[in-house]
Amino acid sequence: MWVLVLNNENFQNEISSGVVLVDFWAEWCSPCQMMLPILADFATEMWDKMKVWKVNVDEVPSLAQQFRVMSIPTLIIFKDWQLVESMVWVKQKEELKEICSKYI
Repeated sequence: MWVLVLNNENFQNEISSGVVLVDFWAEWCSPCQMMLPILADFATEMWDKMKVWKVNVDEVPSLAQQFRVMSIPTLIIFKDWQLVESMVWVKQKEELKEICSKYI
């Protein structure tokens, strides 16, 4: 499966190197559910260039607070631990590819 669910224990290690797109989401969030197939397709296509991981804001609120996630879905791109871009709401695969290509 393409999804790694991040938590306080593995977050820092998983975003410490390379380009990582982190989806901050919740199960009850309809737009988050709309992002699931888009992210699955995106992650499958980009697996050799970057990682795509998820953080459930209900299960790990401290990470959502740390990165000031106020709305979901929020997609944050990290490059070598540095937050380089943040997006809110549903994004299409082509838009994600265009944005992420700046950091790959």
